[in-house]
Parts: sequence; structure tokens; C-alpha cells
Amino acid sequence: MSTATIVAQAGSIGPGLRRRVLITLCLTEITSWGILYYAFPVLAASISADTGWSLPMITAAFSLSQLAAALTGIPVGAIIDRIGPRTVMTAGSALAVPALIAVALAPNPVVFFAGWLAAGVAMGAVLYPPAFAALTRWFGTDHVKALMILTLSGGFASTVFAPLTAALVQQTHWRATYLTLAAVLAIVTIPAHLFGLTGPWPDPPTAATPADDDHAAVSRSPAFTMLVLASSLGAFAAFAGVFNLVPLLIERGFSPSLAALTLGLGGAGQVLGRIGYLPLITRTTARGRMVGTFAITAVATALFGWATTAFALIALSIGAGVVRGIMTLVKATAVTDRWGATHYGRLNGLLSAPMVIVMALAPWGGTMLMTWTGSYARTYFVLAAIAGMAALAATATIPRSRSEVRGP
Repeated sequence: MSTATIVAQAGSIGPGLRRRVLITLCLTEITSWGILYYAFPVLAASISADTGWSLPMITAAFSLSQLAAALTGIPVGAIIDRIGPRTVMTAGSALAVPALIAVALAPNPVVFFAGWLAAGVAMGAVLYPPAFAALTRWFGTDHVKALMILTLSGGFASTVFAPLTAALVQQTHWRATYLTLAAVLAIVTIPAHLFGLTGPWPDPPTAATPADDDHAAVSRSPAFTMLVLASSLGAFAAFAGVFNLVPLLIERGFSPSLAALTLGLGGAGQVLGRIGYLPLITRTTARGRMVGTFAITAVATALFGWATTAFALIALSIGAGVVRGIMTLVKATAVTDRWGATHYGRLNGLLSAPMVIVMALAPWGGTMLMTWTGSYARTYFVLAAIAGMAALAATATIPRSRSEVRGP
């Protein structure tokens, strides 16, 4: 189903409101992703060295936050469908600040885990899924362009905050670094969500078919099940690759600062991928985009396990970032491409929850795979096989009653 079939009911929404909402979400997504997500892989080794807590245990705390984010995302999507994003995203930002303070000041693993649990609830309310739901409703038929712009800006989160976090921890301490980042999060995101996401919340667009209006039936359909499976496998492979990149590069002889910079360059690659998404959708179908993205992910991930030179690994990091950038938009538009936007918040919440759960397991799972295989390089070969399975599952994600078309 083409996204052109979505009926936008945005007559009361002027361009000024749309522009303000988009700018607000671009700013808050960069900040929220950079601080709540991408700072952790940079700081994990320092936390372990300072506290004596094992790296797998520390990673498990972060994985718990991702599980909490997944479970939070389901009711958040339903709430946004009904009343809009302002209240829930502001509350999420307000919760994230004390959560990070608890992480920074944790005297023992119990408090550390509790801080990450609260941070995960906050992530479920402020990261991409609620922002995608907001833009899909507010922008109507222009939502693909809005999502592209949002994810373009969000792609700079790791580019900005990975090197910044590395610089802060080198000059201070991991606890002081997290306290500083919590202050930045409070100053930027709480007022932005509170004052930037105001305005009328449009009625949901009319469903193109009666079947699309039955969100319960859609969520139980074979195509939706395969979409969840493909997206979850692909997310695990991609994010385990991201979280194991710094250790892989250090294993290959990179300095910690160069490894952090290389991770950040992957974020820049995501920006390049998202720039090319609009031309891509005019030449491909929804199925083709998803299958191709996961297949290329499999190849790139295998090459990480094979490459040994600094030039090749940096180039691969940028290239893998390009693919992840496309993957983000493929997933963001997966529901509207197949079933329209009538129940986007609810269906995308159901789609995102398993994805976030496997993303939660990705850091821990990658560490366990390294223990099992004996090296980070061999771990990437296993992750490549998982991405290949995602590509196979993606071939069955289109409802049987739909004929595929190109373009938005």
C-alpha cells in the first residue's frame, strides 16, 4: 500500500506549527539519543574499571533499561494516538534526569540497576517511536519527508555525544560525566517538549480499507508477525554490532579515543543514508527496501569480522552507518507502507516493543557471543548470519491482499 493513500486530516495545522514541532523533535532526539543511549558504550569500560563491577553485569543494567523502554512504548503509542505527544514526552524527559543522576551516584549495583530501569521508562517516552507517531499524525501525507529530516538530525547523536562523552570522561570521571550530561538533558529537552509540542492534535486519518481500521486483526496477521520477526532480527544484528564496535576496534589495535571517533563516524554515515531515502522509495517497493537493507547489513557485518586495517574498519563503520540510517526509515514507515496511519501509534508501539527488547539484549548478547566465539571478530560473523535470517523473513512482510507499488 502506498503512503499516498493516507488521508491527512491536518487542515487546522499551519506550516508554522509543523516547523516548530519538527525543530523541537530534531533538537530533543539528538540530545536524548546522545545522552541516554550513545554515552553508555563509551563509558561502560570506565564504569567497570572504577567500580569493579563486571562488564557483563554493567551491560545487563543497560539492557534492562531497553526492556523497560520496550514495555513502556506500547501504552505510550496508544496515549499519543489519543491525546498527542506533549504530555508523555515532557514527562519522559523529566523522569530521565533523576534516573541519570541515580546512575551517576549509584553506590552499589542495586541502585545502578534501578537508575537504568527508570531511564528505560523515560526512553520509551522520548526516543524515536513517540516522535515518529507525532510526526506521522501532524504531517499527514508529508510524514515521510518529516521523518527523514528528524532522523537526519538524530543521526548526529552519536557523532556529537560519543566524542563529547569520551572527552569528558578523560578530563573528569564517569560519574561527573553522567551528572554533566543529565544537566544538559534537563536544560534542553524538558522545556523543549513542554513548550514546543503545543497545538491541536488532528483526528486520525481515515483508513483506506475496513481491514486497516481493525488494528487488533492487523497485529495478529501473518504479515505483521513476519514484520516483527524480520525487524527484531535485523535490530539485534545491527545494534549488537554497534555496541561491540569499540571493543572490536580496540582488539584490532585502535586507541580508545580513535575507536570512539570511529563509532561517531558511523553516526555521520547514518545521515548520508537518510539523505538518500526519498530517492530510494521512488525506485523500490516496501518489501524490496527491507530485504535489501537487511541483506546489505549481513554483508557489512561479515566484513567487520574479516577486515584488519584501520582504513577498512573506518570505511566499514561509515558504510554500516549508511545502512542503519536507511534501516531506521524503513522501520519508521513500515506500518504506513502496509496498513496506513490510522492506528500508527498503537501498531508501531507493538512493532517497536519486540525490536527494543532484542536491542536490549544486543549489548549483553554480543558480549556473550564474544565469550562463546573467543573474539569480537568471530562474533561479527555470527551477527552477519542473524542479519541474513532477517532478510529472509522480510520477504513475507506484505499483506497478501496488497499489491506493492513504488513511491510514497
